[in-house]
Amino acid sequence: MASKKNNVPVKARICIVEISSLKPHERTDSSRVKALKDEIWLDGVLKKPIVVDEKTNVIIDGHHRAEALRLLGCTRIPVCYVDYMCDKIGLKSTAKDRVKITKDEVIESALRNSPFNPKSTWHYLHFKKCIKHISCIEKRVDMHLDSLK
Repeated sequence: MASKKNNVPVKARICIVEISSLKPHERTDSSRVKALKDEIWLDGVLKKPIVVDEKTNVIIDGHHRAEALRLLGCTRIPVCYVDYMCDKIGLKSTAKDRVKITKDEVIESALRNSPFNPKSTWHYLHFKKCIKHISCIEKRVDMHLDSLK
C-alpha cells in the first residue's frame, strides 16, 4: 500500500540489520567509498538508510554506504525494506558492457556472490507522471555511528 502522506508508490519499512546479512549486487568504487566514509565519520551519523529487497536481503541502493560503515567498524545499518519485484520499482542498466540488466539478474548476481561493476544499475520508482530515483524513499534517520557498532 502506498503512503498517502508522501505519495510514494511502494510500501517500505525501516529496520536495523546486521551488515553481514546483506548481499550486494554491485561492487563498490574505492575512491567513492573513502570519500563517503570520511564524510560519515566527520558527521558522526549515517543520514539515510539503504534500500534492500525484503525477500532476499539484496542491496538495491546504498552499496557504498554499507561498505563505508563496515570500514568504520559498524556491524549494523538501517535499511528500508521493499518488495523489489513490485511493478512500481523499475531498473535501468548503466553498465557499458551490457544492453540490459533485469531484476532477476540483479538478485541472481547477489545470491551467487558475483556482483556487477560499480554503478551498473539505476533503480527508480514509477509515479503517476514521472519516475524518481529509488533513493526518494530513504527518509532521514540520522543514526549515530556508536549505535551501529
